[in-house]
Amino acid sequence: MAGFGKRRVRDRASGPTTLIAAGCTFNGEVAGTSDILLSGTIIGDSRVDGVVTITDEGCWKGSLQARDVIVSGVVEGDVIASGHIEITATARISGTVTGDMIAVAAGAVIQGDMRITGQSGSAQSFSERRGELADSAEQAKKAS
Repeated sequence: MAGFGKRRVRDRASGPTTLIAAGCTFNGEVAGTSDILLSGTIIGDSRVDGVVTITDEGCWKGSLQARDVIVSGVVEGDVIASGHIEITATARISGTVTGDMIAVAAGAVIQGDMRITGQSGSAQSFSERRGELADSAEQAKKAS
């Protein structure tokens, strides 16, 4: 039941994480089962059975294939996820984005196609309500 009730990919990530720090560049194929946090640059293709997070400083040049993907930085190549893809406002993607569910924040730039492989087959919109829920809970506490 890991991940039950957790909507965001970042909330479901767990276990050891491989870090490629800002200022570091990795050339070659990336494969594995652990999560990856990229603040540097990777030049090459991947097959990762985990969550790949590209920070706003990160850059991936090549085909990125993973279970779940969060993009805040730059991707020059295709992004393919068997699960969810979150594209934040600072993301810049040049390539096809394919995933079971894709969430795109206002301000993100995608130059390429988007393909949703999930059962709904159509884009779903949502609004972030975490702040609203926390504010409501705080107000309820004060009223008691």
